[in-house]
Amino acid sequence: MKWRFINTGFRSGKFNMEYDEFLALRLAEKHGNPCVRVYGWNPPAISLGYNQNINDVDLKKCESEGIDVVRRPTGGRAILHWNELTYSVIMYSDKMSIIQVYEKISRALVEGLSLLGVNVQLEKSQPNFQQIYKTTASIPCFSSSARYEIQYNGKKLVGSAQRRYTGNDGEVVLQHGSILIGPEHKHLINFLSEKNPDVLSEMKKKLDEHTTDLQEILNRNISYDEITEAIRAGFEKHWNINFEEIEKQKQEY
Repeated sequence: MKWRFINTGFRSGKFNMEYDEFLALRLAEKHGNPCVRVYGWNPPAISLGYNQNINDVDLKKCESEGIDVVRRPTGGRAILHWNELTYSVIMYSDKMSIIQVYEKISRALVEGLSLLGVNVQLEKSQPNFQQIYKTTASIPCFSSSARYEIQYNGKKLVGSAQRRYTGNDGEVVLQHGSILIGPEHKHLINFLSEKNPDVLSEMKKKLDEHTTDLQEILNRNISYDEITEAIRAGFEKHWNINFEEIEKQKQEY
């Protein structure tokens, strides 16, 4: 089966989320191919989990400061996408569980990050998210890690979410996630509707203590293109595949 590598560059939050779902639905209908996609966000955007309350976000402030707000087709909590590389993988589940797919994708990402000189680890435990989500301080997605999410020295570097679609040839997986390049994701707390200073202070503390980024790890600037090449190579090497690359001007949507 042919695998495609798609680099859509920097696009709006609406395009990014709709295009991920479009690719998944095409594969479910047997009109597409499994693929790995990478992209950025212009302008920066806050994405909310599929079931998250939009009132968690101060929409007026986002609009006034040019921050998009969009809902993801996947679950999880709020993320401010700003100075990151986002990946998505659209594939058949091949009867793998959610956790098994997480591990399969994460190990390919680990391979790619190692090419940048970043030696990361996979989270081994699975927190009780139903309990965590009951607290206001859990609104930022990067405040906690799921099993097989990618960390560096105990701090979260990559956050991911997954959804499944019923397809003609079996279940289709859409998994996408954020690879943090810089610390801008921490500005999320400035765009939330929560105004209690104690709660905001707790959120800030969690983001400071529980997250890291490639610039902090490598102590240098790193470009979107450099990470793109490393992630592509990581998937090809770890999964033993050769991508068919789709030129930007030929992408269907």
